[in-house]
Amino acid sequence: MESNALPRGDDSRFTLQRDRMLAAAAHCFNQKGYSGTSLKDVARRLNLTDAALYYYVKSKEELVYQCYLRAADVGREAMQRAVEDGADGLDKIRRYLRYHVELMVGDRGPVAIMSEIPALKPRHREHVLDLSRRHSAAFEALLEEGIGDGSIRALDVRMTGNAIMGSINWIPKWHHGDPDVAAQIVAEFPLILSAGLAAPDSRR
Repeated sequence: MESNALPRGDDSRFTLQRDRMLAAAAHCFNQKGYSGTSLKDVARRLNLTDAALYYYVKSKEELVYQCYLRAADVGREAMQRAVEDGADGLDKIRRYLRYHVELMVGDRGPVAIMSEIPALKPRHREHVLDLSRRHSAAFEALLEEGIGDGSIRALDVRMTGNAIMGSINWIPKWHHGDPDVAAQIVAEFPLILSAGLAAPDSRR
């Protein structure tokens, strides 16, 4: 990888480089936490100079904030695609789980675990928490839809949503890029996490 920052005018290359930086930073934050990670760690992982890294972010706090925005974007992308593709509530839930997991353990991964929110500046913290609340509400809405259309059994929407989302969000903590494990996660996690959702009379 080049050791110098890319010209800001080259938007496509700048975006690609920035996304690679955020993936590398997510890996470092997931493994060593906020306090245990330095900008030098991220620069070293990317074979960049410190000066090149500062071209993209000005501080470690800004870097973790950008990592969390990227994680939120990945989840929102999976959710939108599932809503567009799915037939009923249960189908949308299962598609969302598969799409989200595929993004997290595939070429877009890793994404940062949102475990260091207290380290953010107040305005950044509130923004990230708002994005998280919106995403949780969207997932719960799919559960409600499934209960309403008969594809999902009656259940506690809030508790079910917390259990499933918590399981997904923790994947980057223990998955370290092994492609065989990634394939297993994509194949098994959506089935495991949705196994208890189907209504008794559902044919799905």
